[in-house]
Amino acid sequence: MRKFLMGGLLAMAVGCGGPMEQEEAPDLASQESALPDCMNTDNMITYFNDASHSIIVGQRGCYCGSWVNWGQVSTSYWENTSC
Repeated sequence: MRKFLMGGLLAMAVGCGGPMEQEEAPDLASQESALPDCMNTDNMITYFNDASHSIIVGQRGCYCGSWVNWGQVSTSYWENTSC
């Protein structure tokens, strides 16, 4: 009976197929990419939560000489914003 219990506990601890090896996460801190040159351009897109455009959920683009990138930028409700 003891062997049966130990075998069951071992199977639960290991799971089917044995232990899984964890993949190493990419080191995002070492990745660099150039920011767009926003000195001579002004093209920012503002994203909203719905068609009423009452709540801003994200922005991306050049605005008044600076790069802006925050929030959710994959909604269907957006408009261009200029400085």
